[in-house]
Amino acid sequence: MSRPLNIVFAGTPEFAARHLEALTNGPYSITAVLTQPDRPAGRGKRLQPSPVKTLALDAGLPVLQPETLKHERVVQALGALDADLMIVVAYGLILPASVLAIPRLGCINVHASLLPKWRGAAPIQRAIEAGDTETGVSIMVMEAGLDTGPVLMTRRLPIREDHTAGTLQTELATLGATALLDTLADIDCLLGAATPQDDTQASYASKIDKKEALINWTEGALTVARRIRAFQPAPGCFTYLDEERIKIVSASPSVSLQQATPGEILLAGSDGIQVACGEGALVIHTAQMPGAKPQSAATLLNGYKARLQPGCYFSSVGKD
Repeated sequence: MSRPLNIVFAGTPEFAARHLEALTNGPYSITAVLTQPDRPAGRGKRLQPSPVKTLALDAGLPVLQPETLKHERVVQALGALDADLMIVVAYGLILPASVLAIPRLGCINVHASLLPKWRGAAPIQRAIEAGDTETGVSIMVMEAGLDTGPVLMTRRLPIREDHTAGTLQTELATLGATALLDTLADIDCLLGAATPQDDTQASYASKIDKKEALINWTEGALTVARRIRAFQPAPGCFTYLDEERIKIVSASPSVSLQQATPGEILLAGSDGIQVACGEGALVIHTAQMPGAKPQSAATLLNGYKARLQPGCYFSSVGKD
């Protein structure tokens, strides 16, 4: 019987942790886990371990948290692990050529898109925002370019109209973990038959800028609704009501023949708060007022009825 693959895993968020969990339940020797350093989080800004670190420690795996992989001492430490393969899932740090060359079989990456579409940092969000009807995961061989390596395996998943970035990520994590295990089961054959990407079909999923989350009511309702889903749960789309920041948690587009100024409330009832857009109207189903939890339209109207009546306005300008 051949010995199990000697694996180094690199990842940071919950999406990556689900892949590491699948590996720990398989016949693999995980020599070390790389994850980003603990970061301040929460109201107290206390240092918090990443989901991958938490899972790794619970599983008794050695954890390494270098600030960068470019230092020679880090490269030497990784080389000493004698890895057959490095698996990278949403790690968040660039792997220099010196690190890519260390494992015997190289480095592979689980990417949450159907490459070459949506290379980059935010493929799940950008796919929803663009109105794609399908996404998936790609297992690829890592090289110096950004998500440009040849693909070993893809798995597809439809994007539903009720998918948010959060719910889609959960489903893709399950899909990706299964695809990763299937890839490892036939790794030598797949590496020999890897498919180069067609760079002419590539698109780029740029990192989400919080400024993008501010709703522009002059845009079409469909565009706004997609962005709300794409940016849920983080960073969360928002607008202003009487200069107070209001987070829009869920909404849907609607046809409106009424002539109105973008941002104007057209209707307000238990089914939703209808707001005029540059084209059509947005029906707000759930929103979050300052200092409160997300509330349904019916609950919001009970507490803020005077401010949410037809003729009132949401704005892109606030006091913060």
